[in-house]
Amino acid sequence: MTQSSVLPKKVGECFSMTGYAQARSEQNGWAVRVSVKSVNHRFLDLKLRLPDGFDLYEQRLRQALRDRIHRGHVEVHVNVDPAAGAPVQVNRELAQTYMRVAEEFRQVSRAAADVDVVAILRLPGVIAGLSAAVPEAEDDQERLGQALDVCLLEALHKLDDMRRAEGRHLVEDLRARLARIGQEAEKVRELAATLRPVFARRLDARLRELLGGAGIDPARLAQEAALLAERGDISEELDRLRSHLQQFGKLLDGAGEMGKKLDFLLQEMHREANTLLSKTPGAESEALTITGLALEIKAEIEKLREQVQNIE
Repeated sequence: MTQSSVLPKKVGECFSMTGYAQARSEQNGWAVRVSVKSVNHRFLDLKLRLPDGFDLYEQRLRQALRDRIHRGHVEVHVNVDPAAGAPVQVNRELAQTYMRVAEEFRQVSRAAADVDVVAILRLPGVIAGLSAAVPEAEDDQERLGQALDVCLLEALHKLDDMRRAEGRHLVEDLRARLARIGQEAEKVRELAATLRPVFARRLDARLRELLGGAGIDPARLAQEAALLAERGDISEELDRLRSHLQQFGKLLDGAGEMGKKLDFLLQEMHREANTLLSKTPGAESEALTITGLALEIKAEIEKLREQVQNIE
């Protein structure tokens, strides 16, 4: 199987790691069946099962799979049988030997039953052509290898169709969640702008309580309020979160492997959400609303992480 058989992803196309496909092919006197099953995995984990004696084809099939699939746990089962109408050969000498031995044993044991010819035909080595075996000639081996290539390629095409369809649904869900996170983040930004007066009122009340009603220098109060607001400023976290959302969207608009990159961005987004929560203390209605929004953002990020685990 050549590199030309590998179809590149289109821009904005996402592949799920979950899928199943099966293909059958009859070529050069062989009936080949290939089934491919894939599920999510951090890396590419290939499990290839071939009939006994077919190990010489393992490397070429593995390479074909690596050219097409880059991430996921992939199980491939290959079955090979002679094609329908393939000639059946009887080893007459071996069959006669079996019959002679069976007849001698019947006479010795004085068994009444005659020798069962059908049972003789089922004995090992009597009939050739009913089970798969790698041909001895190199040309025949290559023809069988080509038949395996064709069948595997067909199965991978079908698998890609399923993974592509599942990927479209994943992208739709991811974009919807990204939009919700962006909307919630903008609500947080608007509320955060109203918190400086809140900090000033809280500081004023606290100082009056401590000073027993004595006068407070307005300038000093404004300074302390500014310091308090600065320690609780979340504008940088919101800016970084917005940047991560934009990068996430660009990755979805691109092509190629994106799962690991998306997972990294989600780790960063999760960190920003945690910081939003830690920097927004207090029981004021604005602060409580921001805390609620930050919790919603964090929940959406967790759902994104679950979905991204299934993207190649």
